[in-house]
Amino acid sequence: MLLLFLLVTVACNDDFLDQTATTDLNEETVFADSAYAAGFLTNIYADIGFDTDLNRFGEGGLQCATDESEPRASSSISTGLAFATGTVNPVIVTNDVWSKCYTDIRSCNKFMQLIDRAPMNQATKQQYKAEARFLRAWYYYILLRHYGGVPIVYDTIYGADDEIDATRQSYETCVNYIIDECNAILNENVLRPRNSGRSNGRISQAACYSLIMRVTLDAASPLHNGSGFGTEETKLLLGYADADPERWGRAYEAAKRAMQMQGDYRLFECHTRHKFPDDGPEPGWGFYAVQSPGEFVNVTTDETSRGSFSYPYAAYQEIILMKKQEIRISTCQMLDPPSCGGNGSAGYAYYDLAKAFPMADGKPIGESAYEYNPLQPATNRDPRFDVSIVYNGSKICNQTNYSYTVYTFQGENSTQDAIYAGTPTGLYTRKMLPRAASGNWWIEPPQSRPLIRFAEVMLSYAEAANEYKGPNFEETLSDGNTYGPLEVLKLIRRRAGIMPGNDGMYGLKANMTQEEMREAIRLERRIELAFEGFRFFDVRRWMIAEQTENAPMHGMEITRQVNSEGKTTYVPREFVVRNHVFRKAMYFWPIPYAETVKTPALKQNPYYE
Repeated sequence: MLLLFLLVTVACNDDFLDQTATTDLNEETVFADSAYAAGFLTNIYADIGFDTDLNRFGEGGLQCATDESEPRASSSISTGLAFATGTVNPVIVTNDVWSKCYTDIRSCNKFMQLIDRAPMNQATKQQYKAEARFLRAWYYYILLRHYGGVPIVYDTIYGADDEIDATRQSYETCVNYIIDECNAILNENVLRPRNSGRSNGRISQAACYSLIMRVTLDAASPLHNGSGFGTEETKLLLGYADADPERWGRAYEAAKRAMQMQGDYRLFECHTRHKFPDDGPEPGWGFYAVQSPGEFVNVTTDETSRGSFSYPYAAYQEIILMKKQEIRISTCQMLDPPSCGGNGSAGYAYYDLAKAFPMADGKPIGESAYEYNPLQPATNRDPRFDVSIVYNGSKICNQTNYSYTVYTFQGENSTQDAIYAGTPTGLYTRKMLPRAASGNWWIEPPQSRPLIRFAEVMLSYAEAANEYKGPNFEETLSDGNTYGPLEVLKLIRRRAGIMPGNDGMYGLKANMTQEEMREAIRLERRIELAFEGFRFFDVRRWMIAEQTENAPMHGMEITRQVNSEGKTTYVPREFVVRNHVFRKAMYFWPIPYAETVKTPALKQNPYYE
């Protein structure tokens, strides 16, 4: 019996993944009906992006295994906390990647084998096959970046009594397989360059180009590019035998191809606020909008001092791939402070990340023309800070009050949101939090979130170009615009709402060396892509986790004091929340103990034995 949770539409919006469980059907019934067959494919989509879910471990996600967030306190040790404390091992690590990815890979194989039975037109069958083939490559990619090389089952569908070949393939073999699969899909030319409307979230040609870009960027990075990590027995499972600078060349070419892909992908550079609380200027508003593009499908133009800009796909302009989810308040409940109905299940932002955001002129704290005030941390700051972090004095939504003030100070008149009461760091995470909904209100906002944005493509292009061509490299691409490492950073910061300055450098240093440009790109990825699941893998592929993750993580404590004369003062203090511990083994995930026990041929990753 093939178990199928049939997915049907239950809401009037563009979410093709709205779902409800109805019944169990066997495969003959499923693939004899076009709707059931389409539902089978939709069920495979349901897990896309699970690895970067904000509450993947129940007490946070990947952000809580890095220098981004502190996990919610619990009586149990989550995988995120185990990574933070250096105690992760094959017994306690979650098996979600291993189990979900191989389950979905098997479903992809089953779908591609049986879809020709379904009564639907050939063009639709070809499109669905291409989508399933991409999803199979996507789930292999998730496995690859967690474990290194893994067993590849190709088109085989194993039965319960079949002997499964559990031999781990080399890292190079897995990289080539994923790239070859994406190129084969592109060569078939059955997918659209981009999707829109009710098809938002489906696989497109752009998703294929972007996955190739990601895999080649990872392969070129220090961890995999001839680092020799691991033992003689395992090092080819985790990277290449030699260090080859041409791998950066292949990463550059893949990123360049993604930069020029069809579909009018570009940054949603909108600086006019819409819907909340009223229309008006807000530098960098587009950065907020792309976190929840379903709310802003009618925002197709923006008037600025530089002229009028058109966005035919509205806030979806830069969205390449999304995790589509039902309309609910679950994101609000994960992120909101307690007074707004939040439960902390996405963790709490560290002050270390909060300080990484530059000032409004793009300069770091202490080097800017603007003075940083820890009691008013959003004043004269990079606008992305206020979109990403909730701090003492933040204005967010609490039921019908769209300008509700969050107070995290301790002392007289403190609230349930206060440090040590509501948050262990003095901060909350705000990115992806809707402005017109809260966890204690009945209004249900869109929950879908981006998995691949064009901003990531641009930053990957900048990184590969810097490593292969150098920091001063520039070229004109097919859209007629000039790009290079520096130009990409300027464009990202311009969209963020950072001031250009008299020199038009957006706070960036002129004439950077390759090393300085490398650090600037890494900082921009940390800020632009915060809480989106990138930081965990970025610091590993760059092989800097032994510095970034082997350090104390800080919070901001603000104490309200009232003296005998009735004068009120607020005293800020940076303090250590937790000392993170990083062991060499943690550059890769351990394969779950249950898998290696039942399959002795399955080699464990190094330093976990």
